[in-house]
Amino acid sequence: MKKLILLSSLSIFLMNCNKKTEASVSETAPVDTTSTTGKVIDTLGAKSFCYMGITGKDTVFVTIDDNLGTITGKMATKNSEKDSNKGDLSGFKSGDTLKLTYEFAAEGTTGNKNDIYFLQTKDGLSEGIGARDTETGTKYASEKKIKYTGGRNLKVADCNVVATALK
Repeated sequence: MKKLILLSSLSIFLMNCNKKTEASVSETAPVDTTSTTGKVIDTLGAKSFCYMGITGKDTVFVTIDDNLGTITGKMATKNSEKDSNKGDLSGFKSGDTLKLTYEFAAEGTTGNKNDIYFLQTKDGLSEGIGARDTETGTKYASEKKIKYTGGRNLKVADCNVVATALK
């Protein structure tokens, strides 16, 4: 009789241990959904954009690197009848507006600075036009009076083409 009770207790114990092991595996093992949902998107890294605008015989090339709202980049204007210029962009993004400082070299001079604002859309950039501060001539007199119509419009462009033009 003792053998029967011992054998019954042992079999019940083994069945309960087996059930707990199965339950704990299914409860604690996370399901890997990355392989079924596709490519993982990096939302924290810098985003790069390239733009080009043509007005008559003049062309503007711009690269923008947006690192969580801090903007850096390059810009070159190739003019057919007046001095061309090339330089660096730096600034920040406020909503959909890029508030940048353009430090550039024009034919014969270096160290020039000018504020330049762009309205960024999915299709490109629209340059802000507004009155300049009379003291410096490089900053906008009033940010509230900047208009994004009538200025240069740059369209999204192939970054290889833009990088070649910026060299």
